[in-house]
Formats: sequence, structure tokens, C-alpha cells
Amino acid sequence: MEKHHKFSIWYVLVGVWIVLLVQHYLMLAFSIKTIPYSEFLKLLEEGKVAEVAVTSNEIQGRLRVDTAVGEKGMLFRTVRVDPDISELLAKYNVTFRGQVESTFLRDLMSWVIPILLFVGIWYFMMRKIAGQHPGFMTLGKSKAKVYMEDEIPVRFKDVAGVDEAKQELMEVVEFLKNPEKFQEVGGRMPKGILLVGPPGTGKTLLAKAVAGESGVPFFSMSGSEFVEMFVGLGAARVRDLFDQAKKRAPCIIFIDELDALGKARGLGGVGGHDEREQTLNQLLVEMDGFDPNVGVVLMAATNRPEILDPALLRPGRFDRHVLVDRPDKKGREEILKIHIKKIKIADDVDIEAIANMTSGMVGADLANLVNEAALLAVRRNKKRVTMKEFEEAVERVVAGLEKKNRVINEEERKIVAFHEVGHALVALSLPGTDPVKKISIVPRGIAALGYTMQVPTEDRFLMKKTELLNRIASLLGGRAAEELVFGDVSTGAHNDLARATDIARSMVREYGMSEKVGQVYFAREKHSQFLNIPAMDLRGDYSEATAQLIDQEVREIISAQYEKAKGILQEKRNVLDRGAQLLLEKEKIEGEELKALMSPAS
Repeated sequence: MEKHHKFSIWYVLVGVWIVLLVQHYLMLAFSIKTIPYSEFLKLLEEGKVAEVAVTSNEIQGRLRVDTAVGEKGMLFRTVRVDPDISELLAKYNVTFRGQVESTFLRDLMSWVIPILLFVGIWYFMMRKIAGQHPGFMTLGKSKAKVYMEDEIPVRFKDVAGVDEAKQELMEVVEFLKNPEKFQEVGGRMPKGILLVGPPGTGKTLLAKAVAGESGVPFFSMSGSEFVEMFVGLGAARVRDLFDQAKKRAPCIIFIDELDALGKARGLGGVGGHDEREQTLNQLLVEMDGFDPNVGVVLMAATNRPEILDPALLRPGRFDRHVLVDRPDKKGREEILKIHIKKIKIADDVDIEAIANMTSGMVGADLANLVNEAALLAVRRNKKRVTMKEFEEAVERVVAGLEKKNRVINEEERKIVAFHEVGHALVALSLPGTDPVKKISIVPRGIAALGYTMQVPTEDRFLMKKTELLNRIASLLGGRAAEELVFGDVSTGAHNDLARATDIARSMVREYGMSEKVGQVYFAREKHSQFLNIPAMDLRGDYSEATAQLIDQEVREIISAQYEKAKGILQEKRNVLDRGAQLLLEKEKIEGEELKALMSPAS
């Protein structure tokens, strides 16, 4: 095969320098003759020197032309010698000549030492900058943390409450362990697997478990680590990440918080040359370019899938979406069993009862709950964690830290007591409401002066209209009790009013539960699937008359349920007074105690 050599300008420069050097030395060697200084003096005495050029160390000259002997005007040079010494040496007929001291080494060092000093200072400064900013010297390199096979202790048995998601991901493990099994049939694994779900449900833990079960390297990186202030660095890091992964295949690339990188292009009012969009474009190109059969599996996690770019979610990119949802009651029990193994518990701990009290909590919440219970036991100098600590930990997570030192005057304590008993009494009187577990007037959290704890007996996924109305009535029971007993109302019901209004507005605008408005959906704003982010209330899809009708219906629902709660409390005014008095004495009462007061025998 013919070899092609690249042309370089350096070849020309070196060739010219060599030619000039050779020419210089040839001129010196053949044109100018070097003679001893004594010979120069003799030629001078004989009158053969025609002309000279004198410098501090050297004499150059030309001899006269002697036509008789055929001598030409030869060029010569000689090194100068001190005149006094030359006269003395010539007197005794001694041949002598001068010699210039070589200054090559001295001249060389005068150049080398400053250069070395400059290089040393530059190296020291770069080392110092690199120490303060570790990424300075590797701006275009991937920042992914690489976990090798023996560095990932997480397995599927360490992840609980997400059985469906684990079953989906078992195929990935099988592919990484035995890719030939899929290739024989002609199938291929999805290029990208997107884990979606609320925060704290274990998406990152699941990805690590897949790597741990597969026994392959695990590249972990956050979406925000790709995007930098320098244009082009994010795209360079994406390229470097995929290059590293291909060298270590089979392996897993995991991008956490993908929404920081993969937000839909055009959002935010920035043009197509935005650094984040360039990084996203590079990711799309890399996902199109790599072959899934090489053993590189791309996984990502997000809790905001609704804002991701559609190009990321199409088949051939992230074409498998795995939901990692909030665990149900059975899932919460399994998660609690895993975390409870790490602490010492007493015999009275009922995991099923704790799971009932923690409806809606995710894995991170349950881990925090177990830790809070253990800390409470240590604070009380107990050797084991009892059920009492778990119950108080649930209250602390749900309602906040108790503030027993907050001074509340007697009048306010009385208002809070009737308010909370009003909530509980209406909830106990209406069907379809969650059972009342505990009532307290001990201040908690930032602004809560008291609370009524209702614990659902089972997970609910649908709510009937009557149940929603009863829930609104329960929320308004506190305000109704204040008006009934004191003839006035306080600011303590502001949170109850907000929640009741939200339920009523959703019934009218989203659930079609209003006869006057009809079975029409009016909520056009885009809600987040997994985050409690308030959506913008846009009223561009219906008329002002419809908006007035919706507001009127919401007001009528609230008013009707308020009157219902007030009627229940008027009917059971005796229980309301006795319950409030008991709560003022004990500060905390169980739901069973209030239920006992409602029995006819009492």
C-alpha cells in the first residue's frame, strides 16, 4: 500500500538553516585563511599587507598582489595579541598566536537558565490552580464517577416496594450477563431506560442495583454536571463519557436528574445556540450513534418527565419508561423491614401499623422515619426502639417538631382545643373519612398550634363525590366550632380553608362534579406528575361568565359543607365541650377517647 507523507513547513526551515550553515563554514574554510599573529607581524614587516580591519579580538585583512611570484591578494585573519608580549616573543624568535576564549557554554546558560526558571514558575502556578480548581485542567473531560464491579454492594434484595420496576429491569441484567441470548433471536435491548417517579422512591438505588446484579462498571453523573458556563464543554463531556463507556463495555451509564440537561428545546426564551441545548443535541447524536449490542446501557432518572424534550423520549432513544411510584401498604412494610434491620427494636413494634400510618410516604421518608425513631429512643436512654417512638416519629415527620416551650395564653389554648375537637368530631360523624388517630394542642412546626391526625386504613386511588364533600366538611369543622362556641372566628383556619377550596375547585373544574357547570374539564394548566408544583391558573379557554359560574359553584360547595359541619357540632355540642375540656387537661388525646365520649352510655 502506498504511503503518503504529510508536508510540513518545518522541513523547509530546517533545510534552509542547514544550507546557510554549510555555506558559512565553507566560506570561512576556503576563502579566509587563519594565520598566527607572529606570521602576521612578519608579513607586516615585509610590506605584504595591503589592508586590515581591526576589532577588539581579531584582525582581518588582504595581502598585496605580487605579480612577480604569481601571488594573489589572499584574505586572512588572525587573533590579536598584546603588543608588549608580541615584541618580546618576536625578539626570541618564538612562534606565537592568539586564541579567543570560548563563550559557548556561558552564552548557552544565559538562555537556558531563564527559560527553565520561566517553565518552573508556570508549572508551579498551574499545579496550584489545579489544586484549587480540580476541573480546571480537565474542562472537556467527563466528571462521571466510575464504580467498578467490586465497588457496588447494592443488589435487588436491598430495594423494596418497587417490584414491578425491578421486574422490568431484570431484562437489563440478563442482557448484560448474556447478550448472545438476545442476539440469537434477533432482538435488541432498548438504547435508553428512563426511570420516572416522585423524589425519594429509589430511582438511583435501582440503577445501582442493576449494575450490582450485572457485575459491570457503573458510570454515574448528574445532568447538571454537563452544563457549564463555557460554551462547548457540555458537548465535549458527553462525547468523553460515551468514549470511556465504550472502552469499558459492558457497562451502565446513569444520568441522574435528566431534566436539568434534557429540558425541551425552546423553553426559557433562549435561542438554539444555548449551551444546554448544544449539550442536549450532542447527547441525542451519541444515543443515535452507539450500537446497543456493544453492551453499553444508558439509564436516566427524572421526576419531571413532562418537561423533557420529545426527541429524547422517541423510540431509539429513551424508548423504555419504568415507573418507580410511591409504594403501597405492602411495599411500605417491605421498606420498613429493610431499614429496621439496622436498629434494635422492641417486641411491641408493629410494622403493619406503622405502614398504615405512613400512607403516601416514599422510601426516603420511611428511612428518615426509622432514623428519627432511633434518635428518640437514644434521647430517652432506651436500649431498644419501641412503638411509642415510631408513633412520635410519624407525628414529627408529618406535623413537625414539638415546641413545648412556646408560651400560649389560656384563651388561645381554648380556641385551639375547640378547633381541633371540631375537626375530629365532624370526621368521626361522617362516613368515608379517615379514622382519627390522635388530637393534640401542643404547637408543632412553624405555625401549627395544634393538629388532628387522621390515619387511613388502606391506600386509596379513587375518591367519590360524597367522600370529597365529607372531607371538605371535616376541614371546616374547626372554623365551625370556633363560631359556634365563641361567636367569632380566628386566623387559625387559613390552611383548612385553602385545602377545602382546592378540593372544591378541583371538583368543579377537573372532576365534573357540579350539576350547573356540567361534565366539562376546564383546568388547562399543566401540572407536574410527581412534584407538588403549583401550576399557573390560565383562564384563556372559557369565558368570563363560565369563570363566574365556577367561582359561584365553589362558594356554594364550601358554604353547604360549612353548614353541614356546623349542624353536626350543634347536635353534638355536649361532646364538643367535654372533648375540648379533656384536651385542655391532657394536651393530647387518642381518637378512641373522643369516640368513647360520643357513645350513648357516656
